[in-house]
Amino acid sequence: MAEPVLITDSAPVFRAALPQGGGLLGLDLGTQTIGTAFADAGWRIASPGKTMPRGKFGADRQALAALVSERAIKGVVIGLPRNMDGSEGPRAQSSRAYARNLAAALGLPVLLWDERWSTASAERGLIDQDFSRAKRATRIDSAAAAVILQGACDALAGGLF
Repeated sequence: MAEPVLITDSAPVFRAALPQGGGLLGLDLGTQTIGTAFADAGWRIASPGKTMPRGKFGADRQALAALVSERAIKGVVIGLPRNMDGSEGPRAQSSRAYARNLAAALGLPVLLWDERWSTASAERGLIDQDFSRAKRATRIDSAAAAVILQGACDALAGGLF
């Protein structure tokens, strides 16, 4: 039987699972789309990727497995949509279930990262770059994935918890 793959909310635990570092894939799971972002092997900079349509898990798994292979990804960071009081509702439970399925499918450790304010922060960043409302709509999910991933990278590289 295969060894279970790590799924955690803890940056130190995730960091310990990747002692050599390695590229990371960040995901912002929406109901219709999945925003992607990528971080370098030293966990310094997260950059937005593409926004993919979200479909059945099998199709998502195939598309994400291709990204993992192309970019030599060693771990995945998934945004965890907590409520403002820190509690978890149905969307957080859905993200946890997706993380379990993805970790098993890809065989990579997964870090669930609190995504509160990530979309608002991404929107501000796109406005600051003078993106039109229409362009922001097409890029917001990948920009939010980059915000989520950068927060995780800062904690992983800097040892913050």
